Amino acid sequence: MAVSIKNCLLPAIAAASIVVASAQAQTTPPATPEAKPAEPAAPAPPPPIFSIWGFDLTGHVDVGYSYLSGSGKFVSGANDRVFDYKHDSVYFHALDLTFTNTPDNGWGGLVDVTIGKDADAIAAYGTISKSKGPANGANHYVDPTQFYVYYGAAPFSIIAGKYVTNAGAEVIKSDGDTNYSRSILFGYAIPFTHTGVRATYKVNDALTVLGGVNEGWDAFESPSHNATVELGGTFTPTKTVSIVASYYGGKELVTNYPKSAAKGTRNLFDIVGTFNATDQLTFILNYDYGDQEQAAANGGKAKWQGIAGYANYQINDQWRLSLRGEYFDDKDGYRTGVVQKWKEATLTLAYLPAKEWEIRAEVRVDRSDQSAFLKSDSVTPQSNQHSAGVEVLYKF
Repeated sequence: MAVSIKNCLLPAIAAASIVVASAQAQTTPPATPEAKPAEPAAPAPPPPIFSIWGFDLTGHVDVGYSYLSGSGKFVSGANDRVFDYKHDSVYFHALDLTFTNTPDNGWGGLVDVTIGKDADAIAAYGTISKSKGPANGANHYVDPTQFYVYYGAAPFSIIAGKYVTNAGAEVIKSDGDTNYSRSILFGYAIPFTHTGVRATYKVNDALTVLGGVNEGWDAFESPSHNATVELGGTFTPTKTVSIVASYYGGKELVTNYPKSAAKGTRNLFDIVGTFNATDQLTFILNYDYGDQEQAAANGGKAKWQGIAGYANYQINDQWRLSLRGEYFDDKDGYRTGVVQKWKEATLTLAYLPAKEWEIRAEVRVDRSDQSAFLKSDSVTPQSNQHSAGVEVLYKF
């Protein structure tokens, strides 16, 4: 289906924005569509520091340091981490600024800007150098991560614009995660963002469903000129259990940087289950399966799948311990450039001296069944990599 979602959306978004600007202030806006039941419990955010026309400004500053025993790259040349992919480096990860007004009923919207090093890794096609691409020297340090028009008529809502994916247990914003480094599944199994239309309907207190159509994976403008379908739902049978399921399907180019002639259907199935065992202890399980036509070495379908498990323990108001373990099977080497089975384990200790501040320290071990990682000399292959990192978050 040769349809450009962006061309259809821009006139509608421009018209709707006039309505948004005069929208009446809402006293208690609900959670934004980015929030996911699958996310670990976190302290309540502070009140917004600024409001105008019903839009509240929130955000955070994220800085960190990481040391990798390797170079941060696979033998294929691809980065082996999402954001902290340097051998030994200090990062200004992000200044995140989010203006939000999403009422139960009426018009609203959201604008979310990422400023800093992380912006270069999450950039969508059409917002970054098409000759280099994300995290490859384009120096894209200001990213329009989300911007959409919203309309609510409870229990129904719809957004049109650019927004984060519904897939995955982790999110782009560091204050929504509990580890410093991102998971394998976050970086290599699923997309970051989409541009299109998403409708959400709350069937009852236990079930919410969503559906939409968009420009594909990490694309502001579709490089394949084809649309991707999005389907999903959140099922919360009890106060302690939630399940989030997502499906994405549509034709994608095999590579966007540079654009390949080959393209075929790409499918992604994602499921996240959360169990709040106690007020302090939470378990999360995330499974992904994906495939891409014409991407295997023989011209066939490339496949990948993985599973991630989390245990988050809130020791007290100021201390939290988080453990993550993962397994990822890049069966045809499409996602990492190496045919491999990749495992990692991460332990993170967080200190929260005040509601605005969070300091994280973590250690991580990555192993592959192949000599997939490059040593710090950027020449010698090895089958494992160790790392340590410290992150400081200020939330407002």
